[in-house]
Amino acid sequence: MKTNAMYTYTRSSKLFTAAKKVIPGGVNSPVRAFKSVGGSPIFIEKAEGAYLYDVDGNSYIDFIASWGPMILGHAHPEVINALTERARLGTSFGIPTEIETQIAELACSMVPNLDQIRFVNSGTEACMSAVRLARGYTGKEKIIKFSGCYHGHSDSFLIEAGSGAMTFGTPNSPGVTQGTAKDTLLARYNDLNNVAEIFHSNKGEIAAVIIEPVAGNMGCIPPVKGFMEGLRKLCDTHGALLIFDEVMTGFRLAPGGAQELLGINADIATYGKVIGGGLPVGAFGARKEIMSHLAPEGPVYQAGTLSGNPLAMSAGLATLSILNSRPELFSSLDSKTTYLKNHMEQELIGKGIPFQLNQLGSMMSLHFCDQEVVDFQTASLGNNPVFNAYFHGMLKRGVYLPPSAFESYFLNDAMTFEDLDRTIEVFREVIKEI
Repeated sequence: MKTNAMYTYTRSSKLFTAAKKVIPGGVNSPVRAFKSVGGSPIFIEKAEGAYLYDVDGNSYIDFIASWGPMILGHAHPEVINALTERARLGTSFGIPTEIETQIAELACSMVPNLDQIRFVNSGTEACMSAVRLARGYTGKEKIIKFSGCYHGHSDSFLIEAGSGAMTFGTPNSPGVTQGTAKDTLLARYNDLNNVAEIFHSNKGEIAAVIIEPVAGNMGCIPPVKGFMEGLRKLCDTHGALLIFDEVMTGFRLAPGGAQELLGINADIATYGKVIGGGLPVGAFGARKEIMSHLAPEGPVYQAGTLSGNPLAMSAGLATLSILNSRPELFSSLDSKTTYLKNHMEQELIGKGIPFQLNQLGSMMSLHFCDQEVVDFQTASLGNNPVFNAYFHGMLKRGVYLPPSAFESYFLNDAMTFEDLDRTIEVFREVIKEI
C-alpha cells in the first residue's frame, strides 16, 4: 500500500471531467459523485480480494464491497471461473435455462418461509414487483414505508413525510406524481406505536408494510427489541403483507438473511446484491399461495427480457453455493466487524468527539452525534463536516469508506485481521487530525 504522501488523483480527476460531459453528474448512481462529502470521486481500474486499485495506482482496503454484493471479496476465483465458463456458452438467450432453476432451488432451501422466487435485474425491480404483487394479492392499494429506508427509485418509494404522522406522503423527486404519493404512508423506523396509528387511520386500505429489517440506507440501524415482532402482529391483525427488503441483508447476515437472524417470517422478501455475486441481479420470493398470483400463472404482470440472465445466474449460484457450504463464514465476518467496532470505540472514547457506532453482523456505521441512532431523524443529527473530514482522511491513507454518512460499511470474507489492524492504525491518525 502506498504511503499517504504518494496518493495522487490526476487521472481520476481527468476521467471525471470527461464523464460529466456525457453522463449526468459524471456518474451512473448519485452517491458515487462524492457530493455529500466533497471533492471528486476516484475511478477504479480493478479489484481483488479486500482491495480496490484506482486508475492512478493507489490501493484501498474496501469497506463498501460494491455496496454489499462482494461478500466473498473481489474477483473470487470460483465466481470468476463460473462466469468464464458460462460466457463461452453464450451471454443471453431470453429463453429458460437450467441454471435459473438451480439457483432458485438453492435460494429457497436457504431462506425460511420461501417456496418460490422470481429473478429480476435489480433491487429496485424486486421491490417494485413485490409491492405490485402485494397489492394484487390483497386487493388493497396503500403501503407503509419508513423514513430513511431505501427500496430503489421506483415512484412509490421516492416519498417524504407529510405534515403529520397520519398524513399522506409527498413526492421528494420531480416526476413522481401526487397520485402515486397518496398511496404511500410514511412511518418512523423503530416506532411501533406510530405504525399502529397509521393502520388505525387507514383501516382496510393497507396492502403491505415494506421495510429494511436492518436499515442500511441511514447508516446501519438494527431494529429495537420487539419492533419486528410487533410489525408482524400488526400485519396479521390488519390483513396486510409484511415485505422484508433484504437487498442488503439477504445472504449477508445469515444464510437465510434477516428472516433467519431475527426469527421473523416475512410474507414477501426481496433480494439483490449478494444473490447476484457482483452482477446485476434482483429477486423476490414468497410462499406459493402468494407467488401463484404472478403471470403467467396469475393476473399480476411482471416481466424482464434479461431476467435470469445466464451470466448473472452463474455468478449468483457460485456465490450462494460457497455461502451455503461455509456457514462459519457468517460468524467469522461478525467477529471481524465486532473487532473493528470495538477498536474504533477505544480510539474515540475520551477524545471529545460525540459518536455512535451501530453494528449487526458484517454491517456497521459510525455517526458523529451524541444521541442513540435508531431512525432517520436521529441519523440526521450527525456532524457532517466531521464525517467529511473523517472520510477524506481515511481515503488519502488507503481506506475506502462509503462516501456518505447515511450508508453502511460492508465487510468481506477476504478481509484479514491485518487489514483491520491497518484500518485501525489509519483511524487513529485521522481521529487525531479531527
